[in-house]
Amino acid sequence: MPTDLSETAATAALAEEIHALARQRRAVILAHNYERPEVQDLADYVGDSLGLSREAARTDADVIVFCGVHFMAETAAILSPAKTVLLPDLAAGCSLAATIDAAQLRAWKAEHPGAVVVSYVNTTAEVKAETDYCCTSGNAVDVVNAIPSDREILFLPDMFLGAHVRRITGRENIHVWMGECHVHAGIDPENIRLQRALHPGAEFLIHPECGCATSVVEAVSAGDVDPQGVHILSTEGMIKRPGESPADAFIVATEVGILHRLRRAYPGKQFFAANERASCAYMKVTTLPKVRDALRHLQHRITVPAEIADRARLAIERMVAIGGGTPQPTAEGVDPGE
Repeated sequence: MPTDLSETAATAALAEEIHALARQRRAVILAHNYERPEVQDLADYVGDSLGLSREAARTDADVIVFCGVHFMAETAAILSPAKTVLLPDLAAGCSLAATIDAAQLRAWKAEHPGAVVVSYVNTTAEVKAETDYCCTSGNAVDVVNAIPSDREILFLPDMFLGAHVRRITGRENIHVWMGECHVHAGIDPENIRLQRALHPGAEFLIHPECGCATSVVEAVSAGDVDPQGVHILSTEGMIKRPGESPADAFIVATEVGILHRLRRAYPGKQFFAANERASCAYMKVTTLPKVRDALRHLQHRITVPAEIADRARLAIERMVAIGGGTPQPTAEGVDPGE
């Protein structure tokens, strides 16, 4: 017990120091849903990657400390070029984004001249600069449907989201890059069936705005997961759902970090991970001491060259203009969420 108390006191003191530094630097601290609990508790805003980037663009702060992974901080820098964007740990990468680089995309485009490139947001700024449209899991179908049906499409880098989009749109002229997130292995149909058997009365919530859950979205649309009681929801939809539902238990299919936010919001309800092993190692490298050091030394600034940023911003703005909601599974009984 003394160790626990001393650790709690040390964490509280460190959080107080970070908040003081943030005030001094006129900084805002943004944390992704999959960050460590103590980092989420410290942040001014917690959300998914696109939501945090929009928050970064809205804030009047001079400095943005982005507790997420590298491509997210890049997106914030693209949308907020006048602000200082800091990433507490440069090792915070993304296994999905790393499956394709700009040179590989240019070579792929050369093999399919005239094709329209649609890139998931989990990509680097250089890849976005070679892209015609960005998309999220929520609006990928809408983005593809906005492209003339006779145009060939190169969809990257998520093979699960690509398969889902191809199935829902019925388009055969979509070529899909064979990339995936390393957390996919922790969330598969067999494990989902096991968890639903263990918790038969629980609702099944899927948050698709991260590569780790796109395999589940694809499994639902393929019929490999029973759609009964399934709710595919945006981040805020997922946070609101337990308050609107009479259910007392929920199985959550996404990276396990979001369970902290759900349990804190609804202490009287139970939340089970579709698989406890579905943890993103890259999200967990950010710690409170690293957040403090980023603010103290204004270190690990993320910048994007103007020429790349301008081209990447166009693809992002096209995505935002099309909008769209959550994925659209074909299986009856699936709640499309918000």
